[in-house]
Amino acid sequence: MKIIINCDDLGMSKPVNDAILELMKERRVTSATLMMNGGAIEDAAGRLGQFRHCSFGIHLNATEFAPLSAHPGLGPLLNGKGEFAGNLRSVPFTAAIRDGVLAEWSAQVERALALGVPISHIDSHHHIHTEPRLFRVLKRVQQRFSIRRVRITRNIFGVHESIPMRLRASKGAWNFALRHYVPTMTTRGFGAFATFYERAEAGIGWEGSMELMAHPGGEGFAAETALLWGDWKRQFANSAELISYNEL
Repeated sequence: MKIIINCDDLGMSKPVNDAILELMKERRVTSATLMMNGGAIEDAAGRLGQFRHCSFGIHLNATEFAPLSAHPGLGPLLNGKGEFAGNLRSVPFTAAIRDGVLAEWSAQVERALALGVPISHIDSHHHIHTEPRLFRVLKRVQQRFSIRRVRITRNIFGVHESIPMRLRASKGAWNFALRHYVPTMTTRGFGAFATFYERAEAGIGWEGSMELMAHPGGEGFAAETALLWGDWKRQFANSAELISYNEL
């Protein structure tokens, strides 16, 4: 079993940066994705050189904070302050919105390159890269910047979660398309670190590679962060190998 523990939201704020990088220093997490329009992105990017054993990807965003692009197609996604309104999944999609998101995501990758981020992979804030209406936009970003590793949609569920078969099937179809339309490397499984911990306590195993998502320093994630600092590997995953996205 190969495990990537990826911390989302690096660059969101200085406390988030500190929490993630402290876990990296202690080799308790192996990867992180940077929110390029976050308020502390320059602080985060300037500290990555200390963690050459970790991978760093792009946390594509179109739901929070101000965009980097001034593309007019983003208009329906913005609030009165010119920031993302968090309504991406509820607005009627148009070609202009897709063009705007492509411009914004491209600007986010370009900023990462300008700041010297060694881009390993892609995921997204609020999982918007898994929005089916943006699938071709995601693939255009992959092609434009030659990024070949991407987070799949969640397929590791909690012990007591009831997931309809139709939803499981649609997730499986999306993951298949992700891997094969513009060939893409992915883990076999993806879920939250806290979910993995819950399943491990219940004696439910997993084979193959998996990515476990975490949000150290984030509001509402104190319990999850405490689990990361615990002795989880000795308890539940003696046979697991911690890797980064660079080793996938």
